[in-house]
Amino acid sequence: MGMKKVLVKIGKIIGCFFACIFGFLAVLCLITLAWGGVQRTRGSVKNALPETPASFVPTVRLIAFTDTHNENDNVADAIDTAYRLFDDDPVYAGVDGFFGLGDFSSIGTEPDYANYADTLHEHVREETILINIHGNHEFKNVNEYHDLFIKYFGHEPNTVTQINGFSCIAFSGERGLTEWTFTPSSLKWLSDAIKEAEENAQGKAIFVFNHPHPWGTVYGSTVWGDPELNVVLNGHTAVVDFSGHSHFPLNDPRSINQASYTAVGCGAMARFELDNNGIVGQHPDGYEDAAQMVVIEADNDGSVRIRGYDLLSDTYFCEYYIDNVNDRSEFDYTYKNMRAHDAAPKFAEDAAATAYKNEAGEWVISFDEAKPAEGYIVHEYKVTIRDENGKKIFSKNFIDDYYVIDDDDTADFRIGTDTLESGKSYTLTVRAESAYHFYSDTVSLPFTAQ
Repeated sequence: MGMKKVLVKIGKIIGCFFACIFGFLAVLCLITLAWGGVQRTRGSVKNALPETPASFVPTVRLIAFTDTHNENDNVADAIDTAYRLFDDDPVYAGVDGFFGLGDFSSIGTEPDYANYADTLHEHVREETILINIHGNHEFKNVNEYHDLFIKYFGHEPNTVTQINGFSCIAFSGERGLTEWTFTPSSLKWLSDAIKEAEENAQGKAIFVFNHPHPWGTVYGSTVWGDPELNVVLNGHTAVVDFSGHSHFPLNDPRSINQASYTAVGCGAMARFELDNNGIVGQHPDGYEDAAQMVVIEADNDGSVRIRGYDLLSDTYFCEYYIDNVNDRSEFDYTYKNMRAHDAAPKFAEDAAATAYKNEAGEWVISFDEAKPAEGYIVHEYKVTIRDENGKKIFSKNFIDDYYVIDDDDTADFRIGTDTLESGKSYTLTVRAESAYHFYSDTVSLPFTAQ
């Protein structure tokens, strides 16, 4: 009898625990939806997204990268590539600073610090400023994260560096109750640093570098963002904030967002993560092909150019130009305006599909990709396969591999080992979805399994 009461009590405790979790998730979903509604109404729709004018001449150039996770070869490549690109730039030569935005390690052990620091010091020139910050993976080393940081990087985790007259605020915060929270004192430090930078900005942009995204701003931030940052950053129009943590690709146009300041998600240097219909934690084929850096340029009049560079393909893949960071009424990269210039992807009239078995014995469905609006992406495909009798034998949403920069214009997705039968005919129906949730017409593509 006593044991039964104990079991009942334990059951109630477990039930309450899960009820609290589900309640928290429900509240988070409601807040996310509400904030999304706010984002969609801010700003105005412009005739076109801005292009960088030929007259733009930067007075500073910075390179940022994030989430390297011991992929130090990618770090070396980023540094060497930046020098190669800009040493002889006829408009503005050189690189003024490198910023590593955290999670350079796995759990913040000293060998991780040492290997990363060795790579930096072997490739960054003595005259180039080098600043790092902590990520949550460094905070996993509860007792040593600060001492190791000072030992290997030689500056405080929270630091302000003046580069060509621009205030560059590197904010690590401090580990709070968990690795995910910042202490009130560290947040006050950030607030004070921004206010001081505003007093001295003289029209220039103010650059802030932190590991997690400000919550509810860029792609991935509703799960991998920190609302504590919003409290500090909101309303500081001249701030351009650069962050990582989510591993969500910079290729996605939602990785820049302007509400009351500018937020930029910097992708990743080791492994992408994505979402599928809002479900995060997705790692589709090719997700390990991650090596993105951000080129940041600005002039003394408040203009900023931000470009994403893919190290694996050695190409730029996006460019954003802000004419004046001080004029919030002219922000172009609001959710509302960015969505207004997106459009439904389109399949070519002669689009075709095939199916074959790969070396692992898995069936691969391959079809001609839909074309997105210029400067935008196809984020995912809704795929259904029916047999000769019209019976549905397969259905799934697949994330497009837009994060892999190559010349392949087909979508290729693994659909299992025994889904199809060689020689039989099928019909693929597929619909493409853009980043801002515009849908293509559904096309039906007949094919015969090889």
